[in-house]
Amino acid sequence: MLRLEARPQPSAGWSYASPLLALAITVVIGVLLFVLLGKDPVRGLQIFFWEPIKSPYALSELMVKATPLLIIALGLAVCFRSNVWNIGAEGQYLIGAIFASGVALSAGPSTSGWIVVPVLLAGVLGGMLWGGITALLRDRFNANEILVSLMLVYVAIQVLNYLVYGPWKDPQGFNFPQTKTFESAAQIPRLMEGSRVNIGLLLALVGVGLVWVFLFRTYSGFAQQVGGLAPAAARYAGFSSRKALWVALLTSGGAAGLAGALEVAGPIGQLTPHVPVGYGFAAIIVAFVGRLHPVGIVFSAILMSMFYIGGELAQSRLGLPRSITGVFQGLLLFALLACDTLIAYRIVWKRS
Repeated sequence: MLRLEARPQPSAGWSYASPLLALAITVVIGVLLFVLLGKDPVRGLQIFFWEPIKSPYALSELMVKATPLLIIALGLAVCFRSNVWNIGAEGQYLIGAIFASGVALSAGPSTSGWIVVPVLLAGVLGGMLWGGITALLRDRFNANEILVSLMLVYVAIQVLNYLVYGPWKDPQGFNFPQTKTFESAAQIPRLMEGSRVNIGLLLALVGVGLVWVFLFRTYSGFAQQVGGLAPAAARYAGFSSRKALWVALLTSGGAAGLAGALEVAGPIGQLTPHVPVGYGFAAIIVAFVGRLHPVGIVFSAILMSMFYIGGELAQSRLGLPRSITGVFQGLLLFALLACDTLIAYRIVWKRS
């Protein structure tokens, strides 16, 4: 019978090359999927991998999609390296968007453009608050952070729906469940005319540097990673597991909240029920495809945003359902998990 046997020494080279192999496997399965659906596979691959980069405008839209994915995934990388499994970044993203919207709605025609700073800070605070609930329940009652953070996503969705269908609903919005459009002063400044790319991209790139320095150049970052790799060694060295838990969840929650604030005060310009598009869940894949390294996460965020844009184009140009985006995301994740499993284990045949 077939069994998995641990390799004496996993390949260091393949550990970095496996995301590329996983992408290749995803492409091959994607081609087969297009054929089974009766679509031109060449046209399908063109829509997913060429259309999002073929022009300056397409590249700018790619950056718009990649920015929230990058910011959320950076926070999750800190969490996962600390062996804290925050699966509820989507909820933290939503609460950050709600907090930011509350500040943005207070702006009037004469409000200074500096209100953007409180808008972003409110988003960070909201995300940290939602992540802090998970940290508190794990710290005080030893509740499983996977279940708690995931369940809080659905609570956040209900809070969002209550606000946009209730007290924050635009009275002049023709009964649509949305807030009024934010004043121009409360919207995130754009980097160039004719493009939706805003200063969120710069904040994301700064975040890459900050996370890299924190993880690989500071004592606190070293303590976080030791706690994730070897909890017993961390306790022996005197590192606080409670501190690591709070730092991880507050960091990832704040990053997700910042992404939510940038989204509602940037490309969307108002709070609507359509804010939850799955960025918090997709960022989990982004973090792992990027090997939980800030630089690798940059490239995986770009790849995942290509899947988002390609999925949207495939709906209009190929007549495929909206779920095609999730299909490609899932294929990439499972291909990566399979590759990682075969890096650490080999398949052997043994007689029963």
